[in-house]
Amino acid sequence: MARKPPARPPEPGPRYEALLQLLRTAGALWSASHALFARWELSPSQFNLLNLLYPGPAGASQVELSRSLIMHRSNVTGLVDRLQARGLVERRERLDDRRSYRVVLTPAGARLVREILPHYYAAAERVWGDLPASRAAAIAADLARVFSHALAEAEDLGRAPDAAARPR
Repeated sequence: MARKPPARPPEPGPRYEALLQLLRTAGALWSASHALFARWELSPSQFNLLNLLYPGPAGASQVELSRSLIMHRSNVTGLVDRLQARGLVERRERLDDRRSYRVVLTPAGARLVREILPHYYAAAERVWGDLPASRAAAIAADLARVFSHALAEAEDLGRAPDAAARPR
């Protein structure tokens, strides 16, 4: 009986290397964010929550925050708890619905965001190096398309993120 030659493994498509580079870049950006915010004893997720609340005095509900942060509400609860313990945010009951609350920045939270933003914006510019702003805008548009396709793929696989997390 003749042996069959081993099947050749499938070859990656022409865009596979771009996907790997995107994932490497996301990891490097996350690491850089951790290093940047460590100075203020914040995680990137904690800063993102504070930044979402700044400068809006009305605050946001936990559901709104979870949608904007693209994370489960229970994770937002933990973020809010830690930031509230530091006096950076507070929960305020809603007058129209006493079963829910709004998360708002405290004056200390607003001061901290104002302190961090110049460093954050400068770092955000530095990661692009000498890439022209017009090229960065084109990449952002391309990534928005990739994001939409990734969401569709997740839906096809039955693992779609919360529909509320989709960009508007």
